[in-house]
Amino acid sequence: MARILIAEDEADLARLVQRVMEGESHQVTTVRDGAAASHALVSRSYDLLIVDIVMQVIDGVALALKASESFPALRIIIITGYRAELERARNLGALIHSVLAKPFTPEALRAAAAKALAGESLAGDAPGQGFTTE
Repeated sequence: MARILIAEDEADLARLVQRVMEGESHQVTTVRDGAAASHALVSRSYDLLIVDIVMQVIDGVALALKASESFPALRIIIITGYRAELERARNLGALIHSVLAKPFTPEALRAAAAKALAGESLAGDAPGQGFTTE
């Protein structure tokens, strides 16, 4: 069982991601913006951060950069519904384990989380190499 922080401003999607991860027996905390996620990260240790790129206060890319610097063991999955933002996520290279383009399936999320928690990317390469648009 892993401790997972979800930072997603779309309430319905946040609930879906939370249900999927709880269904895998993980402990899940969900927040609605990057500032709340940043605060949560210093308040408790997490194994995995699932973060949307486009959010209020602190965006997902800035949060991923800050989190990877402060918590190098933290695994990071970025999700986005904006094609233009996919390139920003890919530029994070070794700092992230996967990028999921919205809409994605619960199966794609489960696979990305399992591989990230195992220290792998979706492609089975080094972190930052596994990208999917499922």
